Amino acid sequence: MIPEAEQAMHQGSEQSVDPPAERSADPEAGSSMSAEPGPGEDGPASTGPIEDSSTVEQPFVMDRAEHPISRRSIPEPVLKVLYRLHRSGYRAYLCGGSVRDLLMERTPKDFDIATDAHPGDVRRLFRNSRIIGRRFRLAHVIFQDNVVEVSTFRREPERVEGQDLLVRDDNTFGTPGEDARRRDFTINGLFYDIANFSVIDYVGGLDDLREHLIRVIGAPDVRFREDPVRMLRAVEFAARLDFEIEAETYDAILEHRTEILKASPARVAEEILELLRRGWSRAAVELLAETRLLEPLLPELQTHLDKGEVESFWKMLGVLDRTVQSGRKVSDPVLFSVLLLPHVISSIEVEAQSLEAKPRVGDMILFVRELIHPIVQRFSFSAGMRHQTEQAIETLWRLFEPPTDRRSMWRFVFREPFDDGLALLELYSRSSGKYADVCREWQAFAHRVRRSDDLVERPAKPRRRRRRR
Repeated sequence: MIPEAEQAMHQGSEQSVDPPAERSADPEAGSSMSAEPGPGEDGPASTGPIEDSSTVEQPFVMDRAEHPISRRSIPEPVLKVLYRLHRSGYRAYLCGGSVRDLLMERTPKDFDIATDAHPGDVRRLFRNSRIIGRRFRLAHVIFQDNVVEVSTFRREPERVEGQDLLVRDDNTFGTPGEDARRRDFTINGLFYDIANFSVIDYVGGLDDLREHLIRVIGAPDVRFREDPVRMLRAVEFAARLDFEIEAETYDAILEHRTEILKASPARVAEEILELLRRGWSRAAVELLAETRLLEPLLPELQTHLDKGEVESFWKMLGVLDRTVQSGRKVSDPVLFSVLLLPHVISSIEVEAQSLEAKPRVGDMILFVRELIHPIVQRFSFSAGMRHQTEQAIETLWRLFEPPTDRRSMWRFVFREPFDDGLALLELYSRSSGKYADVCREWQAFAHRVRRSDDLVERPAKPRRRRRRR
């Protein structure tokens, strides 16, 4: 994956560098740059020392011949931004996950740029840009079908003695080394320098990439208290890349798992959904349960997992992963509902056994709503997301009964939550083996109803006559 480097990590590089070009304004933001080298040509030499101070630990630099990153793998808009920043005298590095994925010969989800140009400088260089953010100000350079994110090198903010470690302001500019060391994990702390096509490593990320390790930069105890969401991201990267969480990092997650309750509920909810969207949800949820991060977030699910009565739940996550990997779109309400099903179905079965007669539909829907509401409220979902999640599970319960040709059943197919409920029924039946015939009947019934509706000729709207004056 990554060629072995001849020098030990962090012993420095003897690579020579040329002086930077003079800073000059570029008139057209989105225009092509004929003076700049293209993806297949040699570029300029490096623009000065990598770290501003000789007293700072120097990085390890991997030359172009030692790594697999090619500019052909970098989108043209990203190259345009990199080259304009470089030609204007600024450092311009690819950073974060894009460098990690390119080194692993994967296709990055997005490409971010780090530079010593301040947000205002980027705004002046690119007329097709805007500055966003309050806690973390950065620039978005907007192209027709791409948005390139450009951030200024930052360092850890100074803390007042006695203040908690939670980071609330992150706009203190710094050097490349300080920026690398303030990032979350070593494998995300790598830079790709467009000046000489080298990979720059201040934090030992290349070693951890080779060893398939997720390691926090700095002291895990401190870093997880600064931003508790990093614990969820450690789980995400371990599941996505099939890496192991380094021992000290793993122990810190176990110790500080309740700190996750201090994080923004909206950020936590988005991270949970991201774990489910990408096709590796089973590995992620297994790690969440193993590290006990589920305990403060979804204690209802953790309780069922601890009892070991949810074999069908793990199968359902496997079915979900295969469904996502096949390219089928699964909505966020269905994804989150999967995490709630063990608790909901177990509670429904207990409630049904306690009743002498078959429960009425209205009563059972109210019971399901009361089960789900406090959980979705906990994650600060939008009102629409909360409503759709509740509706998906309520619809699932109604779909347990096979369809009939009654008019109400026909109308039911056209209700908004029907598709989410049917998707949930399909996941549940394929993983548990229950209601498989009912699921097929509903799928065939829905297909028949919608096909017959499409064949019905709609009467043309009467043409509105203009009123004479």
